[in-house]
Amino acid sequence: MSFGGPQWPQEPQRQGQQGQQGYGEQGREAYGQQPGGHGQQGQQGQGQGYGQGAGGYGYPGPQGGGAPAPFPGAPAPGPFPGPQGSGPTPDWSALADASASRARRKRLLTIGGGVLAALVVGAVVATAVVATGKEDDTAKNGGGTPTAPASPTGSPTPEPTFSSVAPPPPPNPKDYISDPKKDRAPLTAEGLFPGRKLTMDGRPYTKGATSATANCAAVTQGGLGAVLKKNGCQKVLRATYVRDGVAVTVGVAVFPSEAAALKAKNQATGGIAPLTGAGVGDFCRATVCLRRSNAIGRYAYFTQAGFTNGKKVTTADRGVFRSSDDLGTFAFNQIYARGKSQASAAAGAPRQ
Repeated sequence: MSFGGPQWPQEPQRQGQQGQQGYGEQGREAYGQQPGGHGQQGQQGQGQGYGQGAGGYGYPGPQGGGAPAPFPGAPAPGPFPGPQGSGPTPDWSALADASASRARRKRLLTIGGGVLAALVVGAVVATAVVATGKEDDTAKNGGGTPTAPASPTGSPTPEPTFSSVAPPPPPNPKDYISDPKKDRAPLTAEGLFPGRKLTMDGRPYTKGATSATANCAAVTQGGLGAVLKKNGCQKVLRATYVRDGVAVTVGVAVFPSEAAALKAKNQATGGIAPLTGAGVGDFCRATVCLRRSNAIGRYAYFTQAGFTNGKKVTTADRGVFRSSDDLGTFAFNQIYARGKSQASAAAGAPRQ
């Protein structure tokens, strides 16, 4: 006897700156103003000659109206005496001022020319800085088209190109477990149920015996064999797991299509036969056990869970239901992982 609980879910449970202002102004006329003549011509002295023809105070003048002889003890005449008898005396102070004025004018012209030359050079440098600042600002503001640097061979660096064709979507794992033409990976009981132990949500299970057969009806109870045969069952793989006095046999049946597997799941009656051995004795014989069925892709999977001591299962035995859920989820995950592995391999394979 058996009773069916709710069906399992169909999906895995876990899985800046402005340029410098140019200083190119004309430097206040480059300080090259022509200075005014600060040494103004002095008024020429109206010094009168001292020789007036007559003898001076007891000293007769020389013949011909020359200048009188100096007084005894008087200073000698200057180096540039005026005409004898009359004429102005040079203004030595005015001459000195004029000479100094010419020297200052020459010095100012020299200094002004140097300053003007320095300002011209400064204006050129400032113009270059401003021009560089404008180029930088243009680049920062997104203006202009930058020129790609030349390659070492002198030819322009090629622009990167992108395909206008969208890449294909990644393969769907379910496609690979639904189509026999794609589902080509090896399928064995040990590959589908690996290891000696299984842990689901912290609950450990010990694996018992495993088996695989193409005679699908031979490993069933009740009317399940006929259902599997009618829908074209190709193989059944089984494994038994034990925990806390509860044994669960999970069987995975392989069909030629997803539609056939779905039909077998919906038409299921009876159940998968318990698999004993490898430390697991008879269970679910002449007693009530929990049977369930489900399908994914071209695979239908079935569980039969019961007590190892032959006690019949009731709805109050939550441990049996939990173990059935764990092994059903494990079967689903293993089948889906098979599809995912094949899809990943296809995605990484070179295209034909």
